[in-house]
Amino acid sequence: MKKDTIMVIGAGQMGSGIAQVSAQAGYNVYMYDVSPEQIEKGMKRISGQLFRQAEKGKLPHEDVKQIYQRLSPSAALDEAREAFLIIEAAVEQMDVKKDIFTRLDEVTEDSAILASNTSSLSITELAAVTKKPQNVIGMHFMNPVPVMQLVEVIRGLETSGETYETVVAAAERMNKVPIEVRDFPGFISNRILMPMINEAVFALYEGIAEKESIDGIMKLGMNHPMGPLALADLIGLDTCLYIMETLHEGFGDDKYRPCPLLKQYVSAGRLGKKTGRGFYTYEKQPT
Repeated sequence: MKKDTIMVIGAGQMGSGIAQVSAQAGYNVYMYDVSPEQIEKGMKRISGQLFRQAEKGKLPHEDVKQIYQRLSPSAALDEAREAFLIIEAAVEQMDVKKDIFTRLDEVTEDSAILASNTSSLSITELAAVTKKPQNVIGMHFMNPVPVMQLVEVIRGLETSGETYETVVAAAERMNKVPIEVRDFPGFISNRILMPMINEAVFALYEGIAEKESIDGIMKLGMNHPMGPLALADLIGLDTCLYIMETLHEGFGDDKYRPCPLLKQYVSAGRLGKKTGRGFYTYEKQPT
């Protein structure tokens, strides 16, 4: 195990962003995904991001190559044994994450930290499928990762102080601001954000205002950089629905009931920017 090596599980938008900021912080990074095509897309995404930063003068051109050389595409989960920190950024589904953590527990060193980028799921429940629950923690990065400063750090019931301190130090080295929260559904960010988005969907569903008006009021009246419906499209309506269902199930309170319109859009495949259509229409993202 190497103290300068991180593995990121998942090469999608979040995973590639985490891999990028880790490499920029000086870590050697394995970026793992089950899909070779997704790994290729992730590497291209990082290359493009670094180049744009250099073009804008935010990053010296000579640093781009060095940062990129710290990144290693990986199709072998066994390479996680070399990392002191493994950050899982797979799809937001508990069964998928449990499977990953079970497999990681078998191939990683006893002192390796297993972190999840989950935005709503229980860290304690994830930790329970491993033999080292004291090493399991949540690191919830915000999207887009290279831009947003916050990392929610979520301790599970068994998470040790040493694990917490190590993760805080790693987040700070990535130039992020780690803020600790307790292990409750949605943590803080999505416990507040997702009901606001859901309420905006209800306002549209009930015909109170058009989507442009709802977003315009929140942008101009509340100084939000993006309206809640446009933000839902950016996050992905399927992800928004899953988080609302997690909150509804976790708290048993109908104030978290997902709007029927949100469910209908997801059933229709209107998932937001990634499919080209959500509440708004977009140029479809390449698959």
